Amino acid sequence: MKYFLGFDLGSSSVKAALLDADSGKPLASAFSPSSEMKIHAPQPGFAEQDPEYWWQELVQATRLLRNKYPFQKNEIDAIGISYQMHGLVCLNKNNEPLRPAIIWCDSRGVGYGAEAFERMGQEFCLVHFLNSPGNFTASKLKWVKENEPAIYSKITRVLLPGDYIALKMTGEAVTTVSGLSEGIFWDYKTHGVAQSLLDFYGIDRSLLAPCVPSFGEQGKLQSAAAEKLGIAAGVPVCYRAGDQPNNAFSLQVMEPGEIAATAGTSGVLYGIGDRPAFDKRSRVNPFIHVNHQENNPRYGVLMCINGTGILNSWLRREFFPNESYETLNTGAATIPVGSEGLFCYPFGNGAERILENKNPGGRIRGLDFNRHNKYHIVRAAQEGIVFALIYGAEIMQQMGLDMKRVRAGYANMFLSNVFSETFANCSGSPVELYNTDGAVGAARGAGFGSGYYPQVSDCFRGMELIRQVVPDTKKTDHIREVYAQWKKGLEEFIG
Repeated sequence: MKYFLGFDLGSSSVKAALLDADSGKPLASAFSPSSEMKIHAPQPGFAEQDPEYWWQELVQATRLLRNKYPFQKNEIDAIGISYQMHGLVCLNKNNEPLRPAIIWCDSRGVGYGAEAFERMGQEFCLVHFLNSPGNFTASKLKWVKENEPAIYSKITRVLLPGDYIALKMTGEAVTTVSGLSEGIFWDYKTHGVAQSLLDFYGIDRSLLAPCVPSFGEQGKLQSAAAEKLGIAAGVPVCYRAGDQPNNAFSLQVMEPGEIAATAGTSGVLYGIGDRPAFDKRSRVNPFIHVNHQENNPRYGVLMCINGTGILNSWLRREFFPNESYETLNTGAATIPVGSEGLFCYPFGNGAERILENKNPGGRIRGLDFNRHNKYHIVRAAQEGIVFALIYGAEIMQQMGLDMKRVRAGYANMFLSNVFSETFANCSGSPVELYNTDGAVGAARGAGFGSGYYPQVSDCFRGMELIRQVVPDTKKTDHIREVYAQWKKGLEEFIG
């Protein structure tokens, strides 16, 4: 037998998945730890994790996977890695972490990014980086330089979280062009490292790792790592990508007009375009997609809503403490479209990029004590999350991205008929729901990167369409009218 092994390094857990190479069928998955990984916050706005902890949990997830589906160490043909984006791992000359990793939700770099955006010029930054330097990896490194000079002086290499996991496996400290773009280390105008930003920050280019392709051999499993994982030494790592580009890849979203959607703790739309484009107000974030080539460019535009599944879990905890999410979804379906005039604005989980980093908080508007019950609130919340995603999608469309087809994993909020149907009817796009996730996507990427699958389309054999939600022409006009009312309320809300 021949298998591909995929890992998805999140900030909550590490997931491992086993894929049958010939059939493309996911065979088993496991994650560790059983409770969420701790995020340390030594100061308000800080968020850190120990990179060694990631590795320990990846090893444990692999052991749990083998317990579920026993495999021989020589049956793993290639490994793929997906990882939490925008993190910073600082290494010394021995490739050891000098400090905890500064992860994606840490906000300490905001001030440095804002200063760069203004002093370098907003137009310059958007043309060259397609983004404000914002709170991305480069700005986090600038914070270390200014606030921890003793540590900074010892740095010989900086890596993204997935690069560090690959280093632990292979001993090779390398990254990808897609990875450089997510850290705002890439210049789209010069098609190379963002030297102008490095110069502004006073960062030596030698700290950046050399690049390898997203697909292809990126190093081989060393003996020490192989022993810990229970896999044969010499197995190649053949794919890596940040979680959102990888989520898009896992759903076979690689061509212009295709959109990958996620509705977990946060909600994300990741759309594909064939030219570099930016939003002048920097409300969405373009990056280089995993299948980008100079002669066939592909760019991913990421739009995020912080308050998605976290709003749903808040509702369950506060209103349905002893009920399942299925109860919420079933109850929401008994309420008519528009929740009889009740509107929810799901912005209660920090500053929102699509609102230009404003943090207005969540809001429920139009509550009538004589008419509305708790299921009205659930439906209004699910509609409000969809409306916030559509609001962001309109920004992407203004940049020239089409929305011809939306794909998502059959999980989280997309398990709700109300949520899925509202999304299809409001967007006017069919929504396809598949049996996939980040770890399975990483395994598929390894199959293509190893050359076992000759064409990228071969990666997706065995991927199953669980459900397709097609816009209902009898309902689209009504839901768009409700969205227009919601949007008007949002504009009044945020000023």
